[in-house]
Amino acid sequence: MTLTSQQIQRLLEPPSTDLANKAALDLLNERYPEVGHLDGLDAAVQEAGVKSAELSQQLIASKDAINSLISKTQIAALTHLESARELASERQALADELATLSHELVSSLDTDGESKPTLLENIETMHRALKELESVRAYVSVIERALALSEAAVSQMRASPSPTTIASTSKYKTLQAFVEEVSSICGQVGNLGGGESSTLHLVTLLQQIQDKTWADMKGILSTSLIAALEKLNWPMLSDYPTVPANDRKAFETAFTNLLALQEMQVSSTLLPGESLHPSSPGPDFDGLFPLQTLVLPVAQRFKYHFDGSRETNRLDKPEWYLTHVINIAHDHRPFMEKVVQSILGNTKYKNISAWHNYTMLLLPLPARKLRRTIPQLLSHPGLLAHTVYQTLIFDSALREMGYEFQQSTGTEKKEEAKTDKGIERAGVSAVILDKKEWFDAWLEGEKKFAEDQYHEIISASDAWHIADDDLHDTDEHHSSRGIGDLRATNSARRVKALVEQVTDRYSPLPSFTQRTRFLIHVQLPVLESYHARVSSSLDAFETLSSALVRAVPGALGVDGPRMDSRRLTAGVDGSQRLCKALISARYVQVAMEGWGEEVFFLELWAEINHRASLRSRAEDHQSLPNPNDGAQVAEGTIFEELITQYTKLVFRAEDMLVQQVCGEIEALLKPHFVAVTSPKPDSESEIDSENIAVPPTLLPPIALLSSHLSFQRSTLPNSLTTALYRRIATRLAEHILQREILYRSGLTRNQLRTVHAECELWAETCQAALATSRARVEAPWSRLLAAGRLLDAEGPLSGGDGWEAGVEGVEAGGLGQEEVRTVLRLRDDCRR
Repeated sequence: MTLTSQQIQRLLEPPSTDLANKAALDLLNERYPEVGHLDGLDAAVQEAGVKSAELSQQLIASKDAINSLISKTQIAALTHLESARELASERQALADELATLSHELVSSLDTDGESKPTLLENIETMHRALKELESVRAYVSVIERALALSEAAVSQMRASPSPTTIASTSKYKTLQAFVEEVSSICGQVGNLGGGESSTLHLVTLLQQIQDKTWADMKGILSTSLIAALEKLNWPMLSDYPTVPANDRKAFETAFTNLLALQEMQVSSTLLPGESLHPSSPGPDFDGLFPLQTLVLPVAQRFKYHFDGSRETNRLDKPEWYLTHVINIAHDHRPFMEKVVQSILGNTKYKNISAWHNYTMLLLPLPARKLRRTIPQLLSHPGLLAHTVYQTLIFDSALREMGYEFQQSTGTEKKEEAKTDKGIERAGVSAVILDKKEWFDAWLEGEKKFAEDQYHEIISASDAWHIADDDLHDTDEHHSSRGIGDLRATNSARRVKALVEQVTDRYSPLPSFTQRTRFLIHVQLPVLESYHARVSSSLDAFETLSSALVRAVPGALGVDGPRMDSRRLTAGVDGSQRLCKALISARYVQVAMEGWGEEVFFLELWAEINHRASLRSRAEDHQSLPNPNDGAQVAEGTIFEELITQYTKLVFRAEDMLVQQVCGEIEALLKPHFVAVTSPKPDSESEIDSENIAVPPTLLPPIALLSSHLSFQRSTLPNSLTTALYRRIATRLAEHILQREILYRSGLTRNQLRTVHAECELWAETCQAALATSRARVEAPWSRLLAAGRLLDAEGPLSGGDGWEAGVEGVEAGGLGQEEVRTVLRLRDDCRR
């Protein structure tokens, strides 16, 4: 057992006398609790003495053992202390040696303050350099081998008497196998995690060498074809049958050789089971090799005329080079369809259209020109818009010639927008339209142009002049679009023309998404702005019109401002302003109804309802109707919501026009009603009908009504004039009936005849102003005319329950039974 120093020290302490005495006393008290128990005390004392002697002997022996153990422990402690000192000394020596070795392995600074590499570092550096040199030697040897094979393949093609046989491409096959082998090895190394970037570069370089070799081999045959084309004066047109037979033979042989080389590339017709490029795309994508060669002289001329410093190279004339390409495609079409197509008929490419493939190869010429020039046009919106429009015309012209562009969508389209593949699918216009930044710049320029045109239309001095009928008659679209005899203001006509111009500019767009954006951002704002402009003019008229603000006391004072407003809104001048707003809104409304039925807008609306992305755009625009789910058939037209807004505007203008005309005439009738209802002595018992005179107080309202109706007849279409006349006449007839007849007491015979004459005068005035039949004029006045004729009916009439028999042959004209009784009671012979 190992004891600590504290335990040893405690054991070496002498025994305690107090503890011994206490223990003896406790023992005696336990054994002898009473005096009578002390009989065995002597024996106990003797026993204790014997035990004390034994313990003394044990104590002596224990002390000897302890002293011996202490001596041994002290000796062992000294021995261990010495060993520890020796080990500490050895540790220090090892630390010093390690520090020295470490210092030798770390770069140090020489006298010039530059780092001095150690021997180990030098060895490691040289080892890395050796590995790199070995890699470079292997890299160079691979490239050297590939270049040697490439040169051999080209030389073999140049020296081969039959360049279109498999034997003429054996060296190229060797090169191809070598490239595939190196690529496979590099791929395996890369998969094991030991590949470096150099291996990837090596594979890319080898593939480039292979592609360059193939291009050189094709170039050898292309050179022969170009030499043959020079004898045909290509790309100038010539009468092929008149060309010498040797020249035709040379051309057809060179052409066929290139076709055979392409056939060797993509098929295995010459040697079963073998193909030079089994994974390469077919001719429908890259074009036939000989046709690619035929395009080269055309491309050189294009570059000469439109890429240099000649006058034909102008940014503001994109139609020049676009028309040049169209002419090339058109002029060379007979040669392609007769000569080239007959050559293709004897090959595996007989189902390919030579002209279509040739035209496809021409498209990169204007496309590359556009990619170079469009960045310069972004700061010139007018030139940019002109260029886009010309590209759309170019694509349309090709389609009219029979060239069919393919279609692409999604990621494929985004990738192709950067290459010549996109133009093969969506047309040359895709170069601009499929690039978001360019399309947005064009769209913003078109929007700015439309806004400027709109503001110029609205700000013109004759914007609100009613257009001449002769100008209207020359509009060839009226009858087809339902405008009929509707006249319009110059602004309405010009806004309509502007909207149609915008339609013409974006209708050729191939994408419905692009069409939708153009509709929402360019076209609809014009219609919305014009609606707001006409609506604001009606708001201003309501504010200024004394006829309308009478119902709001204190709205306008009776001083100067009110007099100015009366000059602007009263009489025919005020009616004219309302008619201008009315026919402006009505004209655009009818135009939109016609546009909505056109095929272009019907297809666009159907596509918006079909596509979720376009539906979301339409739902976010308040001027478009809510589209249906794509599974449902599209209902209504794309302008339905705007037509509704314009229809409300038309109804509002009609209501204001009726209110303005009726309000003025009713105001002028007040003095007349006061005059005719004032009590006057009846000095004559009978007056001949020829002596009845129109009261002077009735002439102003009669004349004003005639003026209003004459202006409306000369300005508004017949249907609209008739509708307004019915509303105006019905209201005036009811007003006169109530104030001059139904609310009066008994009348004299002269007064009855006068009232009857006045009633007939209203109808006669309207007939003269409208220049129409009396029957059509009298319809709105029927109640008033019936009342007047009842008052002046010939023969005595009996009152009470027998009045029906006395008015046989007199029409009630829409008057109720009580109203007829009220009217008849004004007669002397019907009063009780």
